[in-house]
Amino acid sequence: MPKRILQGKVVSDKNDQTVTVLVERRFKHPLLHKTVRLSKKYRAHDAENQFKVGDTVRIVECAPVSKTKRWAVLTDEAVSA
Repeated sequence: MPKRILQGKVVSDKNDQTVTVLVERRFKHPLLHKTVRLSKKYRAHDAENQFKVGDTVRIVECAPVSKTKRWAVLTDEAVSA
């Protein structure tokens, strides 16, 4: 089964090797036909501490790194490999 890849904005980089990424999704409400915006925060592993608040990043599912981290930040090297 392929791993999910999400795109979002870094909202916190205060922890070592961890960034908090806010992912927003939009969809049309099935009954009201209005565009709804829902957002969710994911904690992702950033081994080199290279991403800062405000950066747009892509994250991918991975094996659990800690109690709350189940995602890893995709770097440019990982995308090309």
